[in-house]
Amino acid sequence: METTAELVIFWIFAIPLLLTAMGVVVARNPVYAAMNLVAAFFFMAGIYVLLAAHLIALMQILVYAGAVMVLFLFVIMLLSTGEEHRERERRRVMQYVGAIGAVSLFAVLVAAIARVPDSAMGALAQPDRFGTVKAVGQVLYTEYLLPFEVTSLLLLVAIVGAVVVAKEKI
Repeated sequence: METTAELVIFWIFAIPLLLTAMGVVVARNPVYAAMNLVAAFFFMAGIYVLLAAHLIALMQILVYAGAVMVLFLFVIMLLSTGEEHRERERRRVMQYVGAIGAVSLFAVLVAAIARVPDSAMGALAQPDRFGTVKAVGQVLYTEYLLPFEVTSLLLLVAIVGAVVVAKEKI
């Protein structure tokens, strides 16, 4: 990102992205946390558009903000019936652990970015077909075929597990 307008637009998406990501960690209600995550997905899609990866931005909104989060909300609503009082103390501890993890991750990112020389930032030019359907499909089905298939199997196991857990509650 070289121009000032791109930097301004980047920060317009980046700051709300960080705030909504923090909202996911600190929200007391899991539904609010899920809604913060949906907002974070939209802001992340804006950053993908800034990087000229329009396909990935569209997939981010359709797959993650749409399908995956709807599944998460169904599971949250099915599983959190009357157990909120018992979970409150455990959730508070998890919030502290999450906050410490977020601060640690932020410190590592700042340290890593500070170590990158300025000359290397100019060398990060995007390939000609970056973010196109053909480029993403070619990389996904050649170089990353095994992780792609393992991920789909993992999602299937998660869906079956959620159905089994929810079935006991119904």
